[in-house]
Amino acid sequence: MAWQPNEVDLRQILQLLKECQSPNTEIQSAVQNKLESLSCYPDFNNYLVFVLTKMTAEDDHTRSLAGLILKNNVKSHYEKFPENVRQLIKYECLHTIGDPSPLIRAIVAILITAVARNDGFAEWQDLIPTLFQLVDSGNYEACEGSFLALHNICEDVADVADVISGLPVDIMIPKFIQYIKHYSPKIRSLAVACICHFMQVSTISQHIQELIQNLFAVANDESGEVRKNVCHALVTLLGIQMDHLIPFLNGIIEYMLLRTQDEDGNVALEACEFWLIIAEQPICKQALRPYLPSLIPVLVRGMKYSEIDIMLLKGDEDDEGVPDKEEDIKPRFHKPKLQSHQHINGMDDSQHYIEANTENSPEEDSDDDEMLSEWNLRKCSAAALDILASVFGNDLLPVLLPILKVVLFTEDWVTKESGILVLGAVAEGGCYTGCLGGLDQHLPTLIPFLIESLSDEKAPVRSIACWTLSRYAHWVVNQSQKSFFQNLITELLKRLLDTNKRVQEAACSAFATLEEEACSSLVPYLEHIIQTLVFAFSKYQRKNLLILYDAFGTLADSVGHHLNKPELINMLMPPLIQKWNALHDQDRDLFPLLECLSSIAIALQSGFLPYAEPVFQRCVSLVEQTLNQSLAQTQNDQYDQPDKDFLIVALDLLSGLTEGIDNNIDSLIGKSNLLVLLYQCMQDQTDEVRQSSFALLGDLTKACFRHVQQYIGDMMPLLGKNLNPSLVSVCNNSAWAIGEIAMQMGSDVQPYLSLVLDKLIEILNRDDIPKTLLENTAITVGRLGYVCPHEVAPKLPHFIQKWCKSLRCIRDNEEKDSAFRGVCRMISVNPGGVVANFMYFCDAVASWHSPKDDLKETFHKILHGFKNQVGEENWRNFSNQFPPPLKERLANSYGV
Repeated sequence: MAWQPNEVDLRQILQLLKECQSPNTEIQSAVQNKLESLSCYPDFNNYLVFVLTKMTAEDDHTRSLAGLILKNNVKSHYEKFPENVRQLIKYECLHTIGDPSPLIRAIVAILITAVARNDGFAEWQDLIPTLFQLVDSGNYEACEGSFLALHNICEDVADVADVISGLPVDIMIPKFIQYIKHYSPKIRSLAVACICHFMQVSTISQHIQELIQNLFAVANDESGEVRKNVCHALVTLLGIQMDHLIPFLNGIIEYMLLRTQDEDGNVALEACEFWLIIAEQPICKQALRPYLPSLIPVLVRGMKYSEIDIMLLKGDEDDEGVPDKEEDIKPRFHKPKLQSHQHINGMDDSQHYIEANTENSPEEDSDDDEMLSEWNLRKCSAAALDILASVFGNDLLPVLLPILKVVLFTEDWVTKESGILVLGAVAEGGCYTGCLGGLDQHLPTLIPFLIESLSDEKAPVRSIACWTLSRYAHWVVNQSQKSFFQNLITELLKRLLDTNKRVQEAACSAFATLEEEACSSLVPYLEHIIQTLVFAFSKYQRKNLLILYDAFGTLADSVGHHLNKPELINMLMPPLIQKWNALHDQDRDLFPLLECLSSIAIALQSGFLPYAEPVFQRCVSLVEQTLNQSLAQTQNDQYDQPDKDFLIVALDLLSGLTEGIDNNIDSLIGKSNLLVLLYQCMQDQTDEVRQSSFALLGDLTKACFRHVQQYIGDMMPLLGKNLNPSLVSVCNNSAWAIGEIAMQMGSDVQPYLSLVLDKLIEILNRDDIPKTLLENTAITVGRLGYVCPHEVAPKLPHFIQKWCKSLRCIRDNEEKDSAFRGVCRMISVNPGGVVANFMYFCDAVASWHSPKDDLKETFHKILHGFKNQVGEENWRNFSNQFPPPLKERLANSYGV
């Protein structure tokens, strides 16, 4: 590599690199522009290589800056580099990786990784062998630099499988294991970190015993970084190679118990992750049960605030008057409307007549450490205790209860606060899983204690008490003794008006959870609740105001039409409309307000009419503005792409408004161009825009079909085009809208069946479809059969089994009613189409709680018709296959 620089050009580039370090921003900007202009010249990269690798007399900052600029050029323009420039970079990097300067070694390692990522290992075949030669060279600097490069190569490539396919894994794994016992803590740490990236490789199993032995050899290393990486390696192994760890498991558990208490917080956090991973393993109960008396106290201690945490909490300051900093407010993203159905209460696996449905999983909870947003030992310990409570249930209580008696009733507020967090962590969100069943006998004492803690003099205690009480809201709401519920409402509302912003936030979130659990039980308290929420408007700073909107919206969702009383509306609406008028059209704080108003419009129904027109007009304006901005951007790249969230949230509020005021929307639609705009939205490239468009189309179809009807010829092909299950939410709302249109058009929908029916049946028969999409698809297929039975009935054998299984768990409602009427009509046209799957039809019929009389009579005729057709003996043999609950239900309801 004989390239030599021009001395004049080299001095100029050196000068630029030095000026780039100037504190003067104007000089920095000018130099940056100059460097960017030079980047397109191939020789410029040669000069950067030269400065980085050859000019050892220059200061490290200048050399490293040259390396970083070169790395950025490699990332951005490598494909344009001439071959001689590429070869020069590779050659000089490998000859400089052992530079005496740690900073230069690190920069060169980063540069090697960037080139390898762009070039691929096939093009740089000598990279890995050369790095390993340097590792074994006996030169410490070369060894460390090479390990840095190897670690970066493993870490920085997103898909490790792609890396492995080009690497000599069988050589690398033993080499990394060997160097775990190197004399340098830096090398030991890097060796362990490197091996972590190869845990999923099948050949690792050949080296498990040696790997475990070497990890244990450095398990108590003086270096915290080594101990941390050892913990990470064992945690990674546990998740991937569990079977190979069983002989060593007791030793690993004891080690992790020790390291979870490590004085180095990073080590303790890494070790604590172990309990989250092992809790998901089938062997968890057997492996951990003997260690619970040691483990639970460790996790409880880990849930205490550290001294640094306490400093960040800023004590008990009354900060309600302090404006929020912009960086304290998390960005809010609107969740577009998804049409879904309520399910039969208490339907669990033991009550399913034919097959258990386990697709739904409970929503994840989080503790209240919003201010301390990074993952830390406190959060990890709480998460571990939470998941262990779900694994061990009541078996945890003999260990946990004595600890709780000590930590809850102490004078030390930090310990008390952690105890309340523990109590919340084991509640499992009030789902009667985890420890809650065993705690039940203690809750009549613990709940008043928690409610009393809402008035604690320490703000962090008040805050965590809010969160923990929200986890027991289900229990409180369902007690016959209503004093718990009354006291909780009273005290939580007081905390909504706390003088500490963090407590306000926790109380607001907790109250929203209580609203969801209590529903109509809140009605006697509505006046007091609304008075408090409205007063909070005058106290809250911006961040908590956004959470307050959620509390208003959840209240509306929970109590529904009970909110539609003049005295409540007159309290509720003025502050919301005042905010609505104060926020400009490009303010993202509109999102939670629009979501809130959507829920309120649905709840108030006709009570929202005085506010409907201005809300409608502004939403239409938001839609039109965003579409116009989007069009302008596609025609001229100088314009910025508009924020489509404004469009989505406006469409969803229009959906809520339509659902709320129903056919009163007719006059507003007639005076607007909304349907023209909606047609444009249905063609938008953004999935969420189309999702919300289809939801609005379905609501408008129900409320004022005469306006929609003229656009059906254009809209139905778009709906059919979007029946793509890979976009679940878009597909879901499209399917639902098709069903609503079918119910309005009747048999006139027949010309459009070819666009949608086969796609809907295909979705219904797939095994990887979420429950909500299956349900809406099944309802729409049933509705199409209702209005066009002769056209759909021939396809009955192709979907009836999955159709019945999809709709058996949803609650009785009008949509389910029309879908079942449709299937009954199809059976009357093609009775043979259901014969092979008649048991599933029987099961679906039995899922009805209170079908309308005429529908029940139709079920009766079909069931008895089938029985009469096959004869008494054949029916008896057939029905003997039924699970007992199904057989009993059919006998009681239909006499078969």
